[in-house]
Amino acid sequence: MAVYSYIAKDVKGNRLAGTYRDIETVSALRDELAKIGYTLQKACKTKEKAHADKPGRGRVRQRDLVAFAYQFAGMYSAGLSVLQCLQTLEDQAESGTFKAILSDIRQSVEIGSSLKKAFGRHEQVFSHFFVGMIEAGETGGKLALSLEMSAVYLEKRFELQQKIKSAFLYPMVVGVVCLIVVTAMLLFVVPMFEKLYARLHVQLPGPTQFLIFLSGLLRGGWIVIAVVVAGLVFGIRKLLRNPAVRAWVDDFKLWMPVFGKLNRMSVAARFTRTLSTLVSVGVPLIDALDVAQTVAHNASMSRIAKELQESVRTGHPIAHSMKAHGLFPPMIVQMVDSGEQAGILATMLAKGSDFLDRDIDRLVASLLVKLEPALTLVMGLIIGLILMGVYLPMFDYMSHLR
Repeated sequence: MAVYSYIAKDVKGNRLAGTYRDIETVSALRDELAKIGYTLQKACKTKEKAHADKPGRGRVRQRDLVAFAYQFAGMYSAGLSVLQCLQTLEDQAESGTFKAILSDIRQSVEIGSSLKKAFGRHEQVFSHFFVGMIEAGETGGKLALSLEMSAVYLEKRFELQQKIKSAFLYPMVVGVVCLIVVTAMLLFVVPMFEKLYARLHVQLPGPTQFLIFLSGLLRGGWIVIAVVVAGLVFGIRKLLRNPAVRAWVDDFKLWMPVFGKLNRMSVAARFTRTLSTLVSVGVPLIDALDVAQTVAHNASMSRIAKELQESVRTGHPIAHSMKAHGLFPPMIVQMVDSGEQAGILATMLAKGSDFLDRDIDRLVASLLVKLEPALTLVMGLIIGLILMGVYLPMFDYMSHLR
């Protein structure tokens, strides 16, 4: 595939200039422009390769996507055309990466590409859910509604992610502080006592000898430690690419001590909210289940989604399949059952998602209250054991002096 810069005109003489990516020949470019009523006047193949010219390799923040979805929905609902919306949003974008992505989407739409295809070129930024909502709105004539619901969904998802991060942030910070304190003691405190005990010819007990060994390893073998840590990180990342290992890790996260319930609730909340939003704009239930399990990003949920799809194909209610798994809270199963019987599945799923969000808020607050004293106690215990190992020979020496 190549990249062409072109100039074209329509029957009224209006001029159109731009860049077309991922096209093989000038003839193919001429055909694409003819589909939207333009005649190719000039085309020039650029020196850049298509994959190099394609933007969007940088990071786009989740909060930027939320703002984009709300602005796009608002402007389109106000009567602006899709191109006008994209041009305005491109001009307003603060991130250079996001600006380049919006520019590429706008240019694709200008030459006749569908919104689904234009947004789908940037799957690393726009999720399967967002592209699916765009497709549903575009084909069903509900683009304004789809954009608005996408904006609400992305905001809810962002808030959920922040709640989960807040629950995990405190133990991570305490762990890092504890690691820094222990490392500082091994690097600076233990060597001082090692020299003192060497001058006093004190016999060292096992715990003290172990601390001295760790201190020497940390001071003299830090290169080896760095290589081992790097190797472990590389090995773990490679292992996680294995589907069987990834599935085991996903299962463990759902049933792990302390945080397992929070993980189960967050996965269920993402799944049900995605499913609700897609079904409400007319996406077929089987397709919505497929997108929802992708957004949930969990191997266990993927297996459950396949069973739910099979239930739909065979004409059975999905509530029955949900009940067979412990991943969904009973309240969600009951609401899905009621929604299927009353024909308001999307509404009941949305209400269930709201209930789950509130439960997650309460659970996060409860976890933080319990974790704070527990982690403080663990940190104090570790540091206390190190200090005891350091001072044990001193106590023994003082007893002999008596």
